[in-house]
Amino acid sequence: MNYEDQNAKLTGQAEDPERLQPELRKALDDFKLSVDAWSEAMISRPREAQALARRNWSAITKWAMGCLVFAGTVSSGVYQNHKQVEAARVEATRIAEQQRAMEAAKVANVNEEDLMADVDSDVARQVPSALEPMATMMNDDQTKGN
Repeated sequence: MNYEDQNAKLTGQAEDPERLQPELRKALDDFKLSVDAWSEAMISRPREAQALARRNWSAITKWAMGCLVFAGTVSSGVYQNHKQVEAARVEATRIAEQQRAMEAAKVANVNEEDLMADVDSDVARQVPSALEPMATMMNDDQTKGN
C-alpha cells in the first residue's frame, strides 16, 4: 500500500489515481503562488531604517570611576590597618627589648653590688684571712696583758 492509496482511502476516492494527480498538482501550484505572493509583499513593504545601537559612554565612565573610588577607599583602609598593626608590632618589640635591657641591668647591678660588698669586706679586714687565727690570739693577749 503506497501513499497515494492511503490518500485515496481517506478522501473516499479509492481507485482514481489519474484524477488525484491533477488535484494534487493544482493544490501545490496554489500553495507556491501564495508563498510567492507573501514573499513579494514582505520584500516590497516599506521599512524604517534602524539606527545603530549607541553606547552611553558617560554612564559607563561614571560607573567605572565609582568602582575606582570604591576600590581606592577599601585599599587605603586596608593599608592603614596594616600600617597600624606593623607600628604596634614594632612598639611591642621595642618595649620588650627595653624590659630585657632593664632586667639585664638589674642583674648586672646586683652582681656589681655583690662584688663591691666582697671587695669592701676584703679591704675592711685588718688582717688577711690566712692570718686570722693569729690575729685572734693577739687580741686575746692584748686584753690579758693590759
